[in-house]
Amino acid sequence: MPQPRLLVATTNRGKLREIFDILENLPVTLLTLADYPDLPEPEETGTTFAQNARIKAQAYAAATGELTVSEDSGLEIDALDGEPGVQSARFNGESYPEKFAVIERMLAGRGTDSSAARFIAALALVTPARVMWETTGIVEGRLRLPARGTGGFGYDPIFFSPPYGRVLAEVSPEEKTAVSHRGQAFRQLHNYLQQAFELTPHAQLPSNG
Repeated sequence: MPQPRLLVATTNRGKLREIFDILENLPVTLLTLADYPDLPEPEETGTTFAQNARIKAQAYAAATGELTVSEDSGLEIDALDGEPGVQSARFNGESYPEKFAVIERMLAGRGTDSSAARFIAALALVTPARVMWETTGIVEGRLRLPARGTGGFGYDPIFFSPPYGRVLAEVSPEEKTAVSHRGQAFRQLHNYLQQAFELTPHAQLPSNG
């Protein structure tokens, strides 16, 4: 059987690093949108993460003819009735510090400075002909303001992880992937690809440490 090809349909470098770290030991040719620089970006018209993941995967699979995985993810804050939700990337403010400031003001308007919150990542694996497989990863935590830490990306500086007692921007990439919504979802994808295509993972090299 020829080695499968998989288009990972995101341009977010932080996400790509996390995804490639999980999938790199599979005998799969991993492609990115950099391999197809002229593709238009599909409009995310869904009202759920799963719908948007499916919309993006179907659009890119149809345009390229490749087996495609797309992810849609974001932050839900209980005290803000689930906002920013599917609008997380497009939420108020161009930069994430601006988004954090808006969230802080919104929470203050509701008489609080913290809230239960969760990250959600929905995946869709699609061929040009059909939706092949879908899953969702969820990690529960709390909102912690002001922002802190220098690692991660997106909302990591304000998402407090109870297992670590720190926000995700304060933990190592390996620690984050071990508990994160995206880590959960792509580990499930790893297992699905391994079984569906009868793949044998490459042996992991021993650590020099």
